[in-house]
Amino acid sequence: MASEGRVKAAVLLCAAGVAVLGFGAGMVKDAPRLIVLCALAALPLLWALWRCLDRLAMLRHPRPLEPKAVLSIEQQHLVDNALALESSLEHAPIALFRIDGAGGEGKVTPLNANARKLVAPGRASDPAALYRELAGQPGERRTIIQFDTERGVERALLAVSALALQGRAQRLAALMPLESELEAEALNAWRQLVHVLTHEIMNSLTPVASLSRTAREMLEECRALLPPDLGHDLVTALDAISRRADSLADFVASYRSLSNVPPARPERIHLGALFERVRALVAPGWRARGGEVQFSVEPASLELVADPGQLEQALINLLKNAFEATQGLRQPGARVSARLARGARLRIEVADDGPGVPPELVGHIFTPFFTTKKQGGGIGLAMVRHLVHENGGTVRYARPVGSGARFVISF
Repeated sequence: MASEGRVKAAVLLCAAGVAVLGFGAGMVKDAPRLIVLCALAALPLLWALWRCLDRLAMLRHPRPLEPKAVLSIEQQHLVDNALALESSLEHAPIALFRIDGAGGEGKVTPLNANARKLVAPGRASDPAALYRELAGQPGERRTIIQFDTERGVERALLAVSALALQGRAQRLAALMPLESELEAEALNAWRQLVHVLTHEIMNSLTPVASLSRTAREMLEECRALLPPDLGHDLVTALDAISRRADSLADFVASYRSLSNVPPARPERIHLGALFERVRALVAPGWRARGGEVQFSVEPASLELVADPGQLEQALINLLKNAFEATQGLRQPGARVSARLARGARLRIEVADDGPGVPPELVGHIFTPFFTTKKQGGGIGLAMVRHLVHENGGTVRYARPVGSGARFVISF
């Protein structure tokens, strides 16, 4: 071939050039500089000779070319759709699991990022138990399940669908956590209810209190015209009506505060400084009873973006409950700690040495108007939940490690 002939000619020329330079170097043995120059001049010729020999070998023994995969337009469209679908499932706002088998058992595999986060450290406290519950669900079912997390018990909507892939029976489980959404809806419903009740009650109390005071003033002016016993009884009755109306107005005003919490004004908070301010407010009362409140932040530089006033009020309410719960102890104590939990979540714990909350009442303690205290109004923990939720967090009653109560605020 013409190409092979040209390569052969180039090989001969390069070889001839190298031979001439070698012969010349042999003739000038007494001139080292000329020998070095001949050697340097031979280097390009040697490199060209090597390239020509390599090219000649490729022409005589060509290497087989790997066939390139050529996709049709339809095939490329299917590939693009598959990649888009995979990306959508990976970032879907629900946790997706695949369950092998059609019965009440089988291997459970997380399919997307939310599913992996749900069973990762810092979320579900017992992933194996959650897997067993999912595997035990029959196909074509929708229900609400509960599972333990490090923040407390959470509820989630579970939808299971049965399908067959490549001849194998499988189930697809979609899990959507509902705790935050249900809590937000419950808070909104309670706010509306409290707003309506307090508005209507105050509308009725205001004229009652005003009229009772007016009637008492009129009675004082004409009391001399009435029999002494009758005048005394009327004054006592009107005075009782006025005092009870004022007391009820104050009581209703405390609940009105639950529906009139101003929007949060978040800013960067150094938790160590915030804890020092709370300590200055609550520590004297505990020391007067021979008790102590311990505060700790790990690491010391820990910060949070929230409304400092609202977060302080939430902690003060929790410590007030702890103060009342430990009233009968000789050396009462409470602990407030902040740290980064697994999953990079900020966790604030408030624990005390009191008797704790009975298990049957745990589900009601954050409900407005619910209280187990003789003089309580049922507003403290409801306000805590509202303030924490306004700042993008959640508050749960957690199982205590030992005795006492333990509340966990997570952001």
